[in-house]
Amino acid sequence: MGKLSDGNLWTLVHAERAALLEDLMGLSAEQWRHETLCGRWDVEQVVAHLTAAASLNQWRWLRSMLGARFRPDVHNQRRLEEHRGNTPAETLDRFRAVVHSSIAPSSDTPAYLGEVVVHAQDIRRALGLPSTPSIGALTPVAEFYARRDFAVASRTHAADLRLRADDGPFSAGTGPLITGTTVALVMAMAGRIPYLDDLQGPGVPTLRSRLDTSAARSV
Repeated sequence: MGKLSDGNLWTLVHAERAALLEDLMGLSAEQWRHETLCGRWDVEQVVAHLTAAASLNQWRWLRSMLGARFRPDVHNQRRLEEHRGNTPAETLDRFRAVVHSSIAPSSDTPAYLGEVVVHAQDIRRALGLPSTPSIGALTPVAEFYARRDFAVASRTHAADLRLRADDGPFSAGTGPLITGTTVALVMAMAGRIPYLDDLQGPGVPTLRSRLDTSAARSV
């Protein structure tokens, strides 16, 4: 897939946020409190995190990280609480207000597209919602994840493995083969263990071992 311009990538970010917003609008009170694939965060906390991520320019991000003494977990939790409303409806309204934001701390736009894609699936998979990001959005994220560790250790997870999507153009790496949908490959590179069940090939046990090790270290 040819490299997309920042403008095209931001268009994809906005579209994926809008798609998630549509899914969120019908949630019950119980679903807003449901656990997700994102650690200890429930659905409302993940949505508040996405709102925070769409509201931080480089200066605000740096100031927040300095205040957190460069501890990402502390930074993320503080910003999440800042953008979480008093009710899920208020949290949703705040997310709605940033759907078309193009604010980010750096120029690594595929990573910010990845943040929306991954966290949307953290919610959808946990709730059994059928929507998935478009192949157009998933492919540049997969390509970025395969070549670089950024917010997630995706390149480390995929090192010395050959990844090939069976529903799109993504292919990367050398070594034991792993095949599956683009969304499953992206989510597995992002460390989401449940998506390993959607992958096939001789490289899957190696990837599973790496994700299990990463999960154990984060506990």
